[in-house]
Amino acid sequence: MSVERQLKEQFAENREIVDALLADGSEPDAEYTIEHHFSATNFDRLEKAAVDAFKLGFEVNDAEEMELDDGSVIFCFDAIAYHKLDASLLDKACEQLIQLAAKQKVDYDGWGTYFVGDEIEDEDEDDEESHDSFH
Repeated sequence: MSVERQLKEQFAENREIVDALLADGSEPDAEYTIEHHFSATNFDRLEKAAVDAFKLGFEVNDAEEMELDDGSVIFCFDAIAYHKLDASLLDKACEQLIQLAAKQKVDYDGWGTYFVGDEIEDEDEDDEESHDSFH
């Protein structure tokens, strides 16, 4: 997929995710932890991507090794930012990181965050209830 097409699809997904979180009641003015996901089969390339992400101002966690369902191994890390859940901020970060991934020949696997609001406090109780309903 071309970088331009990947950016277009990512920008659309950014809006969908933001809209869904806000529609579910997540706090619009809160600071969010945004985790941008990277992966590669080549550890050296992934390490270079992590250094580049750090230079762009992202917090970078340690690379992890993961075994996929087919038995193959990939390496992955997250580039982390902290800001409001704002599509224009996400677009800017995604553009930087998708271009970085293309340059280093690694995969940019999108981003994730956590719901911010009152429901977080009840998460453990909800998990217990949902497990009970499946028994």
